[in-house]
Amino acid sequence: MKLIIQLILILIFSLNVFSQGKVNQVKKKIDRKAVIERHKIITTVTNPKSPAQVGNGEFAFGVDITGLQTFVPFNTLSHWSWHSFPLPEGLRVEDFKGLTKDTHGRMVRYNIANKEQPELSSWLAGNPHCYNLGRIGFLLLKSDRTKATIKDLKNTRQEVDLWNGIILSYFMLEGKQVTVKTACHPVSDVIGVSVKSDLIKNGQVKVFLDFPYADPNNRTDYVGDYNKKDAHSSVIESRSANSAVIARKMDDVNYFVSLNWNSKCRILSGDTISSRHLFYLDPVQTDKIDFTCTFSIKKSNQPLPTPDEVFAESSKAWPEYWKSGAAIDLSQSKDVRWKELERRIVLSQYLMKVNEAGSYPPQESGLVNNGWYGRFHFEMIWWHGVHYALWNRWHLFDKSLHVYKDFLSTSEQRAAAQEYTGARWPKCTANSDREWPHPIHAMLIWQQPHPIYFAELDYRLHPTKETLEKWRDIVFGSAAFMADFAFYEKANNRYILGPPVYIMSENTKPETTNNPAFELSYWRFGLRTAQLWKERLKMSRNPKWDEVLKKLSPLPIEDGLYITHENISSMWTKFTFEHPGLIGTYGMLPGDGVNIASFKKTLDKVISTWNFDRTWGWDFPMMAMAAARTGNPKLAVDMLLHSSKGFQFDEHGLATGGPFPYFPSNGGLLTAVAMMAAGWDGSEINAPGFPKDGNWVVNYENFNRMP
Repeated sequence: MKLIIQLILILIFSLNVFSQGKVNQVKKKIDRKAVIERHKIITTVTNPKSPAQVGNGEFAFGVDITGLQTFVPFNTLSHWSWHSFPLPEGLRVEDFKGLTKDTHGRMVRYNIANKEQPELSSWLAGNPHCYNLGRIGFLLLKSDRTKATIKDLKNTRQEVDLWNGIILSYFMLEGKQVTVKTACHPVSDVIGVSVKSDLIKNGQVKVFLDFPYADPNNRTDYVGDYNKKDAHSSVIESRSANSAVIARKMDDVNYFVSLNWNSKCRILSGDTISSRHLFYLDPVQTDKIDFTCTFSIKKSNQPLPTPDEVFAESSKAWPEYWKSGAAIDLSQSKDVRWKELERRIVLSQYLMKVNEAGSYPPQESGLVNNGWYGRFHFEMIWWHGVHYALWNRWHLFDKSLHVYKDFLSTSEQRAAAQEYTGARWPKCTANSDREWPHPIHAMLIWQQPHPIYFAELDYRLHPTKETLEKWRDIVFGSAAFMADFAFYEKANNRYILGPPVYIMSENTKPETTNNPAFELSYWRFGLRTAQLWKERLKMSRNPKWDEVLKKLSPLPIEDGLYITHENISSMWTKFTFEHPGLIGTYGMLPGDGVNIASFKKTLDKVISTWNFDRTWGWDFPMMAMAAARTGNPKLAVDMLLHSSKGFQFDEHGLATGGPFPYFPSNGGLLTAVAMMAAGWDGSEINAPGFPKDGNWVVNYENFNRMP
């Protein structure tokens, strides 16, 4: 009997492997802790561009090799830290004129900077912007009481414990060890720090807090102006034996920094003009410094957490995060690249949770530094957040999607001002819907169907009437604009997109760009899906949307290959750089209007001709998804491990691909991996995006399929 049972089990196993197309998925529960811990970050020097971080998605704190911001002024940023410089006297936002452009025979006003209003245009570009909440570091003194430099530190080592969200830092100064433990509270904007060393008792280790004024720069690694001492104020508003509250005022911004310490310390404030924003936590006869620092818009009456409470909460919340949603284990693969791909996957998950799970869509550099003044881009919300739906962590994406409801009214006003119906979503904005005047921002359109895509993801996860009502006005407002924006070309009995229009690649002239491939496919998806929502809500289909769908121009094709837009000249010699948007039509998107045979040829052409050193980071996941859908999993994996300088992941997992760091690279990687593992609507085998050559063994669980 035993032999019969064994034979049956062997037969079942063999059939299971055969049914999976020989690969590749070993169905057993993943040891998630083992996966995460084999990619623990260990460094021995500070990369001046790349901090280690702790954070909770709303707030993040970047540190150098000391566990604080001692030698490198990394940033303390949040999704709520917005500031505007005072509007120059005599100027009013509502007086901004923009520029008009001929749009199919009528003059349409666009939000573009103009020569008549250079000062107002510049102010609108730079405000609001993110500001640095403050710098926290060590004042390290040598025995002769001179300041130590980073060169004086020996045996430096830092470990980022990903499983618990805690950074452990070690260094020696003059032969004595300093140990630092740093963490962030999972739901409050609080860091907890514990420092141990005999040097503390000798008066050689103190903690400083320093506060800068807002930064006027478009892009900056270290946010804040520490020279404008008179432009803001930092005042100890209250103190006790173990706590202090510093009130910060910066133009019309007010916030509070609350310190709480367990060890014997006193707080000292600067007594000169040059140090008026500088404070010290000075230990008294102790070998440790344990403190928390809380950042908040409003002063809280609640007790401040202790460092031990912060560490405990972090050690509870982070394992819960890692145990939630999806997981993937590549460790049984024979391909030597498995570990690097898995490292990128694990570190990207950590970074997205630290930087990109807050109350607003993230800027492209997350909470590491400022790019584009710290503003977020509506077209990039897709790349920052779609992975959350596929990894079964929708709630982390949903937190920020209120911007569509919040900005619906202003987006309807934007459309109406141009004599369109529906809602025209902005391109680049902040916590209020006021656009940065710019030609690309004014004429970009591929962000318009995004909320329909997000609504559909939400409904697939939560197929309820509440979900339909939640997105209803947003879906229908988006579709109404899209249908009205499509221009009816009577001579050819068709609807066209543009001109003027900026497309995904942003490298063509808007005045001559007509019928871009990616946008035509996305328009089809958006209008088709909006009609589906009409039916789900027991409503009649919109006849205008159906008419546009029926007569919308086909995707442009030339010599059997798709091209970026209709009538583009010298496509394959002059325009093989920037985003290969035509590849997004079948991969990122499900292929509305796409001929698969032509698409495969087009993908081959892109791979053989494109300048991959003049692309952006998310282009590689986009190409990986296209390769997966067209049955070329080897290419899909190769794209996720491409050697281009525009798609690399450093020791902390921070990615290149745009202004550094570039989180659409991380988000795109996670989206592509989810799609390659779980598949998409209509895919029939497990892990369809991974090769079936025996070199890849993919164990995964709890992913959702891509549309």
